Amino acid sequence: MSTPPLAGAGMPPGAFSGTQAQAAREVNTASLCRIGQETVQDIVFRTMEIFQLLRNMQLPNGVTYHTATYQDRLGKLQEHLRQLSILFRKLRLVYDKCNENCAGLDPVPIEQLIPYVEEDGSKHDDRGAASQLRFASEERREIMEVNKKLKLKNQQLKQIMDQLRNLIWDINAMLAMRN
Repeated sequence: MSTPPLAGAGMPPGAFSGTQAQAAREVNTASLCRIGQETVQDIVFRTMEIFQLLRNMQLPNGVTYHTATYQDRLGKLQEHLRQLSILFRKLRLVYDKCNENCAGLDPVPIEQLIPYVEEDGSKHDDRGAASQLRFASEERREIMEVNKKLKLKNQQLKQIMDQLRNLIWDINAMLAMRN
């Protein structure tokens, strides 16, 4: 899970070749979001590695342990923490750049994102939406009819079960009187 480096994310200014530097300057918001997503995935991966190291690390509670092994694991842990710090700085840069790119955009009102049918029909003459609405209302009506039929059948089945229960009760009572 490697992410392409961003300018200013712990890299020296002359670290890119000519085409990479030009591509880094022409990064759009969508690719920044992709880079941010990959950075978050890297952060999660590094965090899981840190927890794995901590789980395997033995505490110096009087039990004999190998100092070299302990120091090696401690060094790995410190390296992972340093890399996590770099990844968080990189994520902050991506976040700031995305906010900067989106600052000039006018937010779309939520009402415009929700399709609805107006009574006068002057604003939307979309026949596709009208046919979908008609189809949905017909489907809803059919579902309501099926639900009514199911309720009626359930009531009939309940009556039949009650009648059978009473019949079995009467048969058992007669058999008990006979004995």
